[in-house]
Amino acid sequence: MKVLDKGFVEIVDVMGSDLSVVNSARVSFGKKAEKIRPRDERLINYLWEHNHSSPFRHATLQFHIKAPIFVLRQWMKHQVGCAWNEISGRYVEFDYEFYTPTNFRVQSKDNKQGSEGAVDLTTEQMAQEIYWDSCDSSMQAYSALLNMGVCKEQARMVLPLNLYSECYWTASLQAVMHFLKLREDSHAQWEIQEYARAVREVSQEHFPISLRL
Repeated sequence: MKVLDKGFVEIVDVMGSDLSVVNSARVSFGKKAEKIRPRDERLINYLWEHNHSSPFRHATLQFHIKAPIFVLRQWMKHQVGCAWNEISGRYVEFDYEFYTPTNFRVQSKDNKQGSEGAVDLTTEQMAQEIYWDSCDSSMQAYSALLNMGVCKEQARMVLPLNLYSECYWTASLQAVMHFLKLREDSHAQWEIQEYARAVREVSQEHFPISLRL
């Protein structure tokens, strides 16, 4: 699923289903279901609402993600039940591929880490010019360092956080649900909210009950 201007979220692999959650819980009583019934849906709801989270760890999802580095750095704070592997600037040369915001936002007066609406048109035009001058300058510096023979692992240090990167994310269903709870929230940065919505959309068909919560 396409996200932002150049990013995406793609399901690579899935292990388990809502039934895995049910059977992981019911094994406590020596029980096993062959298909989901209404009472199993109620059980899944009960487990999540009452923080009985271990059954949700018996299902996993693997994603291929392309996102700006500043989004990934927020995302990678989610470590419990997760595995991460990201493209390395020590091995590859990065392309001129930066995130283009649709508009620049005003700093929130109530939330020190948040924003609240667009800047005025004059500021927008000036901000876009400064933004892209900075992107051009950083990429020119990066290319110049490489051409001088500077190693990739050091040349990459001049590149900005809006550069696109790619990674694989493997996570338990519990970890995915926790990520969605935090990053779909209105207090999360808009860009990562967009990725959270994409994660839910591409995962929903595999876990239609759990991801309805």
